[in-house]
Amino acid sequence: MNNEKKLIFSGIQPTGNSFTLGNYIGAVRNWGTLQNDYNCVYSIVDLHSITVKQVPAELRKNSLSAYALLIACGIDPQRSVVFFQSHNKCHAELSWVLSCYTQFGELSRMTQFKDKSAKHTDNVNAGLFTYPVLMAADILAYNADLVPIGVDQKQHLELARNIAQRFNHTHGEFFTVPEAYIPKVGQKIKSLTDPTKKMSKSDENQNGSVYVLDDKDTVIRKFKKAVTDSGSEVKYADGKDGINNLITIYSVITGKSIQETEREFDGKGYGEFKLAVGETVADHLAPIREKHSSLMEDKQYLKECYTEGAARAMSITQKTLTKVYRKVGFVDAR
Repeated sequence: MNNEKKLIFSGIQPTGNSFTLGNYIGAVRNWGTLQNDYNCVYSIVDLHSITVKQVPAELRKNSLSAYALLIACGIDPQRSVVFFQSHNKCHAELSWVLSCYTQFGELSRMTQFKDKSAKHTDNVNAGLFTYPVLMAADILAYNADLVPIGVDQKQHLELARNIAQRFNHTHGEFFTVPEAYIPKVGQKIKSLTDPTKKMSKSDENQNGSVYVLDDKDTVIRKFKKAVTDSGSEVKYADGKDGINNLITIYSVITGKSIQETEREFDGKGYGEFKLAVGETVADHLAPIREKHSSLMEDKQYLKECYTEGAARAMSITQKTLTKVYRKVGFVDAR
């Protein structure tokens, strides 16, 4: 770690068989470039994933695939700390201490808890309720300066900030109060079938989400079916959620501004534009899919990477945890 650089922490869940295009554009795509300017810690947050019922064999498979996909998307396990959350016990241990500095009312107001409770009425578990405290522990264990998040995670980050400030007020300045790192473009990619909602792995309509590991034909087919509106002009405007979403995706992937995209497709209809977006996205993702496939055939290399990543993560967080234990009054272990 370079002490002159700020530290960034971010994590992603291994649920489903791949990251969505929304995950990629809103988060993972930026993580590789951040390695140039920051100390980066990236985690497959598998502890978080079991707040929803999982099939153990599928979770293991998806977790390893997600780890390989991070590398395929440009995360260098030598330059960044890349590991499985469950391989570093400090996250869960710190979470317990921080839960004692978190108010019940704060957790009850978490929007995601309300949303997931409504979706999973047969499994409204305590982990789902305290999930944001574990997320706070993920961040504060590294004294992260910045956290790349989507706009839907701002509430959780604000809670982490509140917990850090509360702990600092009681025990003296210790935790870094983290700030959000939110990309200016493509913050929240919407579902292709319901552009009023974000693109999500939990979308029951599989055509709503494009996955990074979808093959080219599947990507193009999903974009061809994307919901737009009754118009035909490729122009970004209020109330045109569907076409706005497609323009945003195309602009982010190509690096063109929204105005440049509008000029490029001036006089062309939605059908031609949707095909162009699909082909552009599919071609962009092709090298990532190929790299991922290659990595999944080398399990030994992946194991070496995540084992070393966990050891590096532990070396940072154990120091934090030891100091936290002393500050709250626990007897030193040695």
